[in-house]
Amino acid sequence: MLVEQKPNVIVYRDHLLPSSETFIRAQGEGLQRFQSFYVGLRSENGNGLALPADRTYVLNSGGPLGYCREYMLKFGALPSVLSKKVCAVSPTLIHAHFGRDASHILPLVRAKQLPFFVTFHGWDATADSKTISETPSGRRYLRRRNEIGKKATRIIAVSRFIANCLEEQGFPKDKIVVHYIGVNTKEFSPDPAIERKDAVLFVARLVEKKGCEFLIRAMKQVQSAVPNAELVVIGDGPLREELTEMAQKSLTKFSFLGTQSVSEVRAWMNRARVFCVPSIIARSGDAEGFGMVFIEAQAVGTPVVSFASGGVPEAVAHGASGFLAPERDWRQLAKFIIELLQNGTLWNRLSAAARERTQQSFDLHHQCGLLEELYTSAINSK
Repeated sequence: MLVEQKPNVIVYRDHLLPSSETFIRAQGEGLQRFQSFYVGLRSENGNGLALPADRTYVLNSGGPLGYCREYMLKFGALPSVLSKKVCAVSPTLIHAHFGRDASHILPLVRAKQLPFFVTFHGWDATADSKTISETPSGRRYLRRRNEIGKKATRIIAVSRFIANCLEEQGFPKDKIVVHYIGVNTKEFSPDPAIERKDAVLFVARLVEKKGCEFLIRAMKQVQSAVPNAELVVIGDGPLREELTEMAQKSLTKFSFLGTQSVSEVRAWMNRARVFCVPSIIARSGDAEGFGMVFIEAQAVGTPVVSFASGGVPEAVAHGASGFLAPERDWRQLAKFIIELLQNGTLWNRLSAAARERTQQSFDLHHQCGLLEELYTSAINSK
């Protein structure tokens, strides 16, 4: 019995694939009617997410030739080896993640004349031009932003907030589509074998936008009211040393665990009673586009406390699946955390609502089906 061959989609990301970008892999592997083929400039050298080896191609594997190919693509020329590799899989569509990355894959888009999708996740739609222009790749993106808007068949915004930012930047409104990636609600589900404890969990990169310093300030107040409360920080970044020193000076119970596996993050989401990443708008203008990690926490039934910043109010329903304080108001953040730790009835209600809301609105299988409908429409129109 012959099995029908699925059409291939090129999923492009400069680096394949940072450990924090599980959502890109989840979407690519969650497709049912299409097959994802991953293309990038470089791999993460053992520190990134595992991808199917037979469906992954990296242009620069090291050495002078690899870097020559990389810079050819970045500066607008299509390396013949990439063209041949792509031709071999006969793709029906190219889907780039992040605006900067889309600017690098334009030579392939021009050559193949395939439907072209670009997903904007956050900084590429929110950071100011001055900040973006601080790197060569950022400057290339700014120079090519208009062409991206013209070449793109669909411009995917991960939230209504990001869609509004893209419109303000001048991207064609009729091409912008809001699409929530979603999470695997079977994989991220409550685990009754794991006992809950009075832990407040933070999972994110340790950068300004994620607001960990405000959570540390809040936790000092939380621990005064709930002495057993513990702060657990998963993630790494340039602010780790500074944040660790800050916690040492003010908190009694805390742990900085660094980068952890998906299974370990999921276990901690089941163990903690509150999930809190108090995202803010950074000085560069970079803001939280949506926050898939909020959806993952809610999927396992962990209520979320954060700031009402960027796209976070689309991920967390205030008063239903969690609480949102005004941005940078760490005192109110602390009050919400204390209330969830002390009020079991309230916690149970928000926990059940968080799980139900995720299943209804952010299930990966359903969301991938919606994306595939967009793919099919674009291919048929082409």
